[in-house]
Amino acid sequence: MNAGDVDAITLELLQETLVSVVREMRANLVATAYSSIIHEAHDFSCVLVDGEGQIVAQAEDNPSHIFPVPWSVREMLTHFEGDIHPGDVFLHNDPYTGGTHLNDIAMIFPVFVEDKLALFPVVRAHWGDVGGTTPGSISGKSTEIFHDGIRIPILKVASRGELVRGVLDLMFANMRVPRERRGDFMSTWGTCKVAERRIREIASKYGLATVRAATGRLLDRAERRMRARIAALPDGEYAYEHYLDPPASGADPVKACATIKVHGDSLTVDLAGSSAQVFGPGNSGPANAATGVFIVLKTFLDPGQPINHGNFRPIDVRIPEGSFLNARYPASCAGSSEVRNAAISAVLGAMGQLAPETMAGDIKGTSNHTYIAGDDPRDDEPYLFYEYPAGGTGATAHADGNSAVRNFAEGDFGSIQPAEAVEHTCALLVERCEIRADSCGAGRYRGGFGLRRDLRVLSETGLLSIASDKNVVPPFGVMGGGAGAPNEFRVIRDGREIAPSETPGKVAGFPLRRGDVVSLRSSGGGGWGDPLDRDPDEVLADVRDGYLTRGMAKRDYGVVVDSGRVDGPATAAARDALRRGRQEFRVRYEDEPAGSAGLRRCRLADSAMARLSPLAPGDLVEILSPAGACLRAWVDGPAAEADAGSVGLGRSAHRILRAGEGSPVRIRTLADGAEGPE
Repeated sequence: MNAGDVDAITLELLQETLVSVVREMRANLVATAYSSIIHEAHDFSCVLVDGEGQIVAQAEDNPSHIFPVPWSVREMLTHFEGDIHPGDVFLHNDPYTGGTHLNDIAMIFPVFVEDKLALFPVVRAHWGDVGGTTPGSISGKSTEIFHDGIRIPILKVASRGELVRGVLDLMFANMRVPRERRGDFMSTWGTCKVAERRIREIASKYGLATVRAATGRLLDRAERRMRARIAALPDGEYAYEHYLDPPASGADPVKACATIKVHGDSLTVDLAGSSAQVFGPGNSGPANAATGVFIVLKTFLDPGQPINHGNFRPIDVRIPEGSFLNARYPASCAGSSEVRNAAISAVLGAMGQLAPETMAGDIKGTSNHTYIAGDDPRDDEPYLFYEYPAGGTGATAHADGNSAVRNFAEGDFGSIQPAEAVEHTCALLVERCEIRADSCGAGRYRGGFGLRRDLRVLSETGLLSIASDKNVVPPFGVMGGGAGAPNEFRVIRDGREIAPSETPGKVAGFPLRRGDVVSLRSSGGGGWGDPLDRDPDEVLADVRDGYLTRGMAKRDYGVVVDSGRVDGPATAAARDALRRGRQEFRVRYEDEPAGSAGLRRCRLADSAMARLSPLAPGDLVEILSPAGACLRAWVDGPAAEADAGSVGLGRSAHRILRAGEGSPVRIRTLADGAEGPE
């Protein structure tokens, strides 16, 4: 049957029926999985894929899991060509050939109807531990793939319905808490069998030829719709650069560059210029960065329609091999979620130039992987706690960001583990779980707030590992909006706060003892627009709710709150003082200054640095774009006093600022969000 022979009603029925299969897979896995990361956090995703490795149907899943699936399936089709049979089961987690990080294990299950391959149900689920250096496998100090755990190239673990016991025994023997690992494996296998039954029922009702024709037509329709959205955009090039935290103490931040090129009804995203792979966990294979690109483009251009592979056909993603976005063996890829989020932030900034009406402040932008391991004194069994605190989302031109929730890039993923689940399975006491005050990015519309979670250790000893980003370089604001507060992780011991690592957000096996409190403080989203344009009553509402302190209300918004009310005259005076205190400079484009790792540099005269807080060489500042996301830059050696009224930038900065020579810009420091002296 040809795709055109499927009538419109049958087409819609099949689309929704296939999505319902995915939803049943999700429900089955939640009901049967052993580990809380799956049944509480929903850190898994399900999808149906056709015989060419194209996504056919998904539901409320995490796109970060789903979009790399075609790489995994194509790897299977290539490696096992001619050797794929009913009852076979394949596993894959290799980041260099389509995986994410090693904890995310994809199960691929071929379904045959009348001896013909129909579809592949695929489940990618996060396993709490896959071996490696530290409990939980992910840490901020991994430097090679062997630290991350067991790397599984495409592997057949069941042949014609029979498990390959030796392979599975070997695999589970090298993972911590093997009972959970085996349980999650069997749960996933059973979930794929549920999908198999439903697919055969659908094929029996409609006929396999009709199902194939319909899926082809659905993919073609999605492609046409995406091309129409792209064709409505102005042709041209749009660029942004985003920075990740340094991978180690003394290292430079890591740069992600994105250039969007629109040409007719197709679009290219080139990530050239991004930093080389790093000696740390912040690398990924080729599927991960492309996933970040697809997430942003689908969300911004075609948010209301189902997702399938047709959405991707008009988009060409180019990722330089050997960069941290497309790393070579044996680079660690434990922090691949942070890499994907870096690609998201870079494309988000570029999309703001391309479609200003869609511009939004930056998101929390990191998974905040947090592991605590120890022995539970209640039963002398080991426990492994995995946390992933959500944060604030970015503000838009119409609304504040959301607080302590997942964002558009994360699907139906839990914001945080329920306290009851934590305390039931781990020797931990949840002492605090609340909105983190003052963590939002200020703006006419503010970013969402992060959260604070404090956990007291009840075991005699423990180990803490963390892999996160945006502890040093915080989420950016747009259209003059402020940055969200950076992530922060502390251990409170005997009433004193301790940094568990010399590198913020990068921890591996920090020793804990009974009574220690691990404090997780997630970042807020970036703001939108001038904070001094925010309605004072909206600021007051946040103060009354305990989300903003009176100090931040005055410092960032110029709103004076006294006796639970806005002091109108004092607020007018404070806002006037803040506006007059802003420092404006003329742009001066120069040859690109020499700098390590290609960091963006800016040159200011000594007197100009003194006016800004003061500043010193090496400090991070934001140069506010007249319309768009800010440009981040590190202060370089001083310029001549004759240039005291200007800021020197490399010529390539024009692609981001889009401000001509001599144009006025404002500079804001990142230390306290200030613009000049308070």
